[in-house]
Amino acid sequence: MEYLHTMVRVSNLEQSLDFFCNKFGLVEVRRIENEKGRFTLVFLAAPGDVEKAQDTKAPLLELTYNWDEHDYAGGRNFGHLAYRVDDIYETCQRLMDAGVTINRPPRDGYMAFVKTPDNISIELLQRGDPKPTQEPWASMANTGTW
Repeated sequence: MEYLHTMVRVSNLEQSLDFFCNKFGLVEVRRIENEKGRFTLVFLAAPGDVEKAQDTKAPLLELTYNWDEHDYAGGRNFGHLAYRVDDIYETCQRLMDAGVTINRPPRDGYMAFVKTPDNISIELLQRGDPKPTQEPWASMANTGTW
């Protein structure tokens, strides 16, 4: 068995691409426009997986934009996406600086949660051992749900 991708329906493709590419740091590796089916598929890879993704050997995030449907409730229905990061604190600070709310701060130096514009939760996990706890993260409260 081989993991291929996670599909997420998005209500606004440009807003979602801004979040996933410009703020979160993923890279678009493939796009399919299907006029007959009236949908667009955009496949995104983590920066470290871009080369493997060219040969379809890396897990991808598939954004599905249905041209005529834009109301998707309950973005957490399937659970969450998860990404391992090199520095949980740097990643969360970069996201905050870009205007992204950190719903569950990395108080433990290991795990944090953010949400996409469509309220889909993304878990961020520190690569390797947890980082030593530090402020402002250690005392930062949760915001909303994740």
